[in-house]
Amino acid sequence: MKRTVLATSISLAVSALLIAGAGSPAAAADTPRPHPPKASNSQAVHDARDSIAAHPRAVRASSDDTFDSASVQVDKDGTRHVHMTREYRGLPVLGGDVVVHSAPSGAFRESTLTLKDSLSLPVTPKVGARHAEALAQKEFQGKRAATTSKLVVDALSGTPRLAWQVTVDGTAPDQSPSHFNVLVDALTGQVGQTWNDFHTADGTGHGYQVGDVPLTTTAVSGGYQLKDSTRGNGETRDAQNLTATNDSPPAGWGKAFTDTDNVWGNGTLSDRATVAADAHFGIQATWDYYKNVHGRSGIKNDGVGARSFVHYGNNYANAGWDDTSFSMIYGDGAPGDKPFTELDVAGHEMSHGVTSATANLNYFGDAGGLNESTSDIFGTLVEFNANSSVDTPDYLIGEKISSTPLRYMDDPKKDGVSQSCWTTGTKNLDPHYSSGVGNHFFYLLAVGSGSSQWGNSPTCDGGTVTGLGNATAGKIWYRALTTYMTSGTTYPQARTASIKAATDLYGAGSTQCAAVEKAWSGVAVAPTATTCGGGTPPSGSNLLSNPGFESGAVTWTSSTGVITNDAAGTPHSGSYYAWLDGYGSAHTDTLSQTVTVPATAAAPKLSFFLAIDTSESGTTPYDTLKAQVVNGTTTTTLATYSNATPGGYAQRTLDLSAFKGRTVTIKFTGTEDASAATSFLIDDTAVTTG
Repeated sequence: MKRTVLATSISLAVSALLIAGAGSPAAAADTPRPHPPKASNSQAVHDARDSIAAHPRAVRASSDDTFDSASVQVDKDGTRHVHMTREYRGLPVLGGDVVVHSAPSGAFRESTLTLKDSLSLPVTPKVGARHAEALAQKEFQGKRAATTSKLVVDALSGTPRLAWQVTVDGTAPDQSPSHFNVLVDALTGQVGQTWNDFHTADGTGHGYQVGDVPLTTTAVSGGYQLKDSTRGNGETRDAQNLTATNDSPPAGWGKAFTDTDNVWGNGTLSDRATVAADAHFGIQATWDYYKNVHGRSGIKNDGVGARSFVHYGNNYANAGWDDTSFSMIYGDGAPGDKPFTELDVAGHEMSHGVTSATANLNYFGDAGGLNESTSDIFGTLVEFNANSSVDTPDYLIGEKISSTPLRYMDDPKKDGVSQSCWTTGTKNLDPHYSSGVGNHFFYLLAVGSGSSQWGNSPTCDGGTVTGLGNATAGKIWYRALTTYMTSGTTYPQARTASIKAATDLYGAGSTQCAAVEKAWSGVAVAPTATTCGGGTPPSGSNLLSNPGFESGAVTWTSSTGVITNDAAGTPHSGSYYAWLDGYGSAHTDTLSQTVTVPATAAAPKLSFFLAIDTSESGTTPYDTLKAQVVNGTTTTTLATYSNATPGGYAQRTLDLSAFKGRTVTIKFTGTEDASAATSFLIDDTAVTTG
């Protein structure tokens, strides 16, 4: 008896891809389908919830999980990306967030997450809250204010566990506000991961740093106030050299800057309003960059402006963003240094708020480095966008504060502590130093490798990277952050996220996507299963014969019935496709073709469209499809797919660089166990030279 497939779900996924422009059958080429009306945010959330209910395995969900939307993005073509937080039996799951990606029709496409399996653990603590708080307080160095705790599921790394998340508010030894977080195992009392929710620059009108600049202010009784009603009422206030006693500057804290003639500062530190002019211009410039370049209305994209506090503390040598109070603080600097009101510092700190409102990257591990590098990237782009002759744009961070820059993007290791090349140990560094990998990647992507007016940037792999410019590189990074990154994203996963972003913006076969790959390789982040390819091959023709199976079982070697036009399944395009397994009994299907990969190939790749439909439940990979290369007597498995991640057609691209100059066999092996059925549908294959 012929196998069956849930053809409705796969057909729906195919239709969604067609609407989004991923490809169309030849018969429909002359009658393109119109885009459906753009969905509202509430509809996107509704569809994401439906997708989770229909595809729980794809998001590692169980009946004990609930999801809430954190942010919503609907692309111009109607494609939806909904970032969801997760609770397990009523407890927040740290590292459990997921982005649900849906087609313009609302059909599920894929998910982005770091959680590896569904959760199953007890939620009754053996360690009390007070004991956990006492343990956490011992980890905090500084002056404590309040200590709070809540039960969470810690799924940030390793085996998920029940934990107390203890937050110790207070003032750090360097006068920085502190939201010091400590995870304490709720069963054993073992102290685990720590991090600080307050992010600093870590270093050192008529403005002091920005020179003479126009400022938008608000008329008040008797004069003017440094409040910008055109940018969400963003305001700059005087901290009066105090620190916030409750850790976060509350509403009304500090003193408003007012003036009778609407002229602020005198360009020197003799006037307290001079650095206020710097900070207020920083609010304006950061708002304008995000609004004009990315269409983002304010840090949270809700039209609300941030507050800035200048003259924070005494000789406070730092600046920072506090997400709790939605505010910036700027220190006057250590004796001999300058105030921290430099423009790229302002853009850096407020970009921490953008990260918090989107991917919400953790502030430790690889994610911590990505968090910091994201702020360095956008702080730099704010500086370039403002293009001030007083603060000439560059790829140095905080270069006007002290005698040496805080960080160098062209070759981060020049500061003596940052990393220019990724290693498995990068995650163990302070985020300000692990950020070097992301900074170096962005510099390579924007400027390129080698010498330029901005510096001299080597690559970790000895390769050459041609830069795309700030505008293109910035758009790719912004989309990767807001669409494909989650709280626990690692550097290898950031490579995947930015390739997906470049593919969305410019196409899989584009120069831009290829540059993303080269830039990541240039910082020693190796290729993942997601690579550029598909669509129009980068160069040369498809080396496979009958790649879409439209000639039937010709040039391919396959199990009986694999190459088919059976109406029970659906091709990605045309009429024929390859259908492996789907019998619901112990079974193995194969599909293969021999090809010669030229020795001169620049970046050879195997690409194909794959749809997976299953009657299995849970996340155990009972049924698998392996994409393999047979070279003589050696079989190499490039990737394994399974029933655990079902979904409609999606393009998969795999690297064939290891097989240059060899005649090999491209092989797909589908293996099904004796119980529920899983069907693997393959179409539109390609081997290209790059």
